[in-house]
Amino acid sequence: MVATDNAILISDKAKAKVQQLMQEAAIGNDASYFVRVSVVGGGCSGLSYKLDFDNEQKPMDQVFEDKGVKLVTDLKSFLYLVNTELDFSDGLNGKGFYFQNPNASRTCGCGDSFAV
Repeated sequence: MVATDNAILISDKAKAKVQQLMQEAAIGNDASYFVRVSVVGGGCSGLSYKLDFDNEQKPMDQVFEDKGVKLVTDLKSFLYLVNTELDFSDGLNGKGFYFQNPNASRTCGCGDSFAV
């Protein structure tokens, strides 16, 4: 991962999957939609990632664009997500989105939760 200062990034594999899911949800051609990334309490390690499609930007949202994909997060979540890359795996060891987060001090086995 090439870190850019204070950003949220997306891998090529994750970009392709996001675009596929947006097409399947019939929002792929609607430029008002973006990927909302947030951090919520819970999971084995204390914090969990949450991904949604959204089209309502809030005043304190932090907005990033990487590889043509708009990524939006609230300010509180961004503190945990600085320089994190959203990735996607379709391998035998697990299928789905995951985060390469340099801020996480530990992660759980499922890859969905972390601690700082």
